[in-house]
Amino acid sequence: MGATLAVVLGTSPAGAHQPHKKAAGEITVLAASSLTEAFTEIEAKFEKKHPNADVLLNFGSSSMLVTQIQQGGPADVIATADEANMEKLVESEHVAASPAVFATNVLEIAVAPDNPTRIASLADTLGDDITLVLCAAEAPCGKYALEAYASAGLTVPTVPTGATAKDTIAKVTLGEADAAVVYVTDVNAADDDVDGVEIPDDENVTATYPISSLAEAVNGPGAKAFVKYVLSKPGQKILRSFGFLEP
Repeated sequence: MGATLAVVLGTSPAGAHQPHKKAAGEITVLAASSLTEAFTEIEAKFEKKHPNADVLLNFGSSSMLVTQIQQGGPADVIATADEANMEKLVESEHVAASPAVFATNVLEIAVAPDNPTRIASLADTLGDDITLVLCAAEAPCGKYALEAYASAGLTVPTVPTGATAKDTIAKVTLGEADAAVVYVTDVNAADDDVDGVEIPDDENVTATYPISSLAEAVNGPGAKAFVKYVLSKPGQKILRSFGFLEP
């Protein structure tokens, strides 16, 4: 795991000890859509610990969120579903510190409950009578899905796409598609609305999630405190409960 970002400490007179300052004010967090459920719970626990803080969550495709920051959109923290998009912010000096990897994820095939089309593999999703939907190629989940098909020796034809992992799995829950390749955490979050078909390890792809406070954060201390909480044992426990894996 990358280096943890420290919470800003209060200044202390010589010989005196003062406790850590509590985070306060609005903290705008941009995060990959696959983090929706986990970060919503983290938000609640963080605000309980820091009652004067108000976390504002904004979820979307990692590539879209990075573009938003590069175009001057206000934010304090960014958490992406891949390292490539975070690296764009590192190169443009938008991050305040070295990003820290806080979780990993893997792919799974989402199908309708009870798997009526009997999909058992990536190859099955390419059948003539199967409607497959993937994340857009510029989104991490789309890039990872294409890598998984390539690892399986399969070529994907032009198929419908969703802007984010949430948009993509929604096509299955709404009955508009027979299968979608998304993150296992999205399948878990969908609960009884979909079933999941595992992808073998030799075909699967590991998604890496980095987080960082931003150089132009409006609330720098709050941003550092939020990042630190995500990397802490309580934050990591929440992520595991939603199916995210250790970095």
